[in-house]
Amino acid sequence: MANPYLLHGQLTAVVGQQEALAEILIEASQLLSKVKGCRLYVISKEASEPQAVYITEIWDSKEDHDLSLNDEGVKALIMKAMPLLDGPPSKGQELEVWGGLGI
Repeated sequence: MANPYLLHGQLTAVVGQQEALAEILIEASQLLSKVKGCRLYVISKEASEPQAVYITEIWDSKEDHDLSLNDEGVKALIMKAMPLLDGPPSKGQELEVWGGLGI
């Protein structure tokens, strides 16, 4: 089996919308708990960055991640989140997991 695929990125919310954006992403995590290959989907923030929302995902493969974007519920949440973004999302870090606790 190939090493798991990890995607770590940051979204920048419109001023005052960080929490609303995080809530949508947390809702997405509930959908992804039923999607093939999703091992981890964590939403986080940093106190010094009031507009930033961080997403860390671990998947069995990049293909599983890419296929999850075709899920109708995921598509709907993406559309719901887009107006809350202060600009287009930037490409996250794509990493190959070597191992560690919980993997």
